[in-house]
Amino acid sequence: MVEEIKSFQFSRRFKKEYHKLPQKIQKTFDEKLSLFLKNPSHPSLRVKQIQGAKNRCEGSITMKYRFTFQFIEDGLVFRTIGTHDILNRI
Repeated sequence: MVEEIKSFQFSRRFKKEYHKLPQKIQKTFDEKLSLFLKNPSHPSLRVKQIQGAKNRCEGSITMKYRFTFQFIEDGLVFRTIGTHDILNRI
């Protein structure tokens, strides 16, 4: 796994979903994002490959909320964010 993320971007879908989240979850994600960028393997993020999805991973914001991302050539793209059921839409 990558030690530190140098470059990242948010998909249009991610931005739209993020703004619909409760403010408390947005704040928690912002804190988790900072941690993720420094150490993507941090245990509290529970990052893992999404089963059945090629080159896609998920991470935890809380036990109920998740974010998904994909590594690309020069960094990564945050793809979706929301409750655990976002994984069913992949």
